[in-house]
Amino acid sequence: MKRFASLLLLTAFSISIFAQAKPLTQPEYVKMLYALQKDPAVKTDIIDALRRRGIDFVLTDGLRDLTRSKGANDEELKSALEEAGRRQKDPEAAKLPPESEAKALLDKARQVTREQLDQMPDFVVKQVIARSAAYAGTGNWKPLDTVVVAVSYSDEKGEQYQVLAINGAPVEAKKGGSYSDIEGSTTGGEFVEALEKLFKPESKTTFSLLTTDTVRTRPTLVFDFEILLENNKNGGVGFKTSNGGKGYSHTSVPAGEKGRVWIDRKGGHVLRIDFAATSIPADFQVRAYTSAIDYDWVDIAGERVLLPITSDNRFTSVQGRETFQDRNYIRYKNYQKFGSEVRILDDDVKPDPAPAATPEKP
Repeated sequence: MKRFASLLLLTAFSISIFAQAKPLTQPEYVKMLYALQKDPAVKTDIIDALRRRGIDFVLTDGLRDLTRSKGANDEELKSALEEAGRRQKDPEAAKLPPESEAKALLDKARQVTREQLDQMPDFVVKQVIARSAAYAGTGNWKPLDTVVVAVSYSDEKGEQYQVLAINGAPVEAKKGGSYSDIEGSTTGGEFVEALEKLFKPESKTTFSLLTTDTVRTRPTLVFDFEILLENNKNGGVGFKTSNGGKGYSHTSVPAGEKGRVWIDRKGGHVLRIDFAATSIPADFQVRAYTSAIDYDWVDIAGERVLLPITSDNRFTSVQGRETFQDRNYIRYKNYQKFGSEVRILDDDVKPDPAPAATPEKP
């Protein structure tokens, strides 16, 4: 696959220094949740307070339920609350490390990711996509369909996709660089592109240490990151319109990226990326796009490889006077060596609506 250019690293790094504000009290947090019902913009303030101040109360199921109901089941808000709960239970483990340690981990992650992508084995995997839709901001997802896609990766051709079934009905489709010719929303690039652009010098990514967290028992450091529009050469969002049964017309615009990355404190591996597209033109039909990708170790012909296990992708678009969200929740199943046949199993073709809550990690 394409190697990283041996150029001077241009990626910038900074450590945020936060004021020592007191942790949120339970009455203060509850008051913020009720304010959120009146003004959705308050969500950003709540998440910022949870991450930067933490909480001084024990996180209970009752508070989780209240957060779901008042926060329209928003997963970013729920995730921030869970992170704050873990820090409240174990404040010592949640302490931010010295600047030198955080910078060293980021440098290690850059090196480990470059080696990981350079040594990526050829493989095939089954991609099971639960697609759903909702009125924007409600979190009330209505299942649409389940799509099964065979994905192959090789150093020669990169990622190749072939749709096998939609809602259990077999589909005769050609293999290609995307599967965007089916009806509905589609994604791509989760295997290599998302990681590659994060650390390559051309992206000029800026990083800022945010907090600590735990991903599947692994202690991590969480960094905010941003890639500006002019530096995200292969990034962007698009939408398609039907050509009356003769396929689809695709329109896309470039975009930047802003989000967070979770890095394993021991091995330097990226375990999660969560980002939103930025700088989308105000008159473009797709108004927002977010993606959250979880990575874990999988076995491919006896070789242990770090690859995606789930991804959660959301598109916000305007249709007339209404604003809608489409959601593609993807599970990556049965990684195998390149050339293996991808088989559809009974569990794959059953309707599998995207979960209302953040999915549990294996």
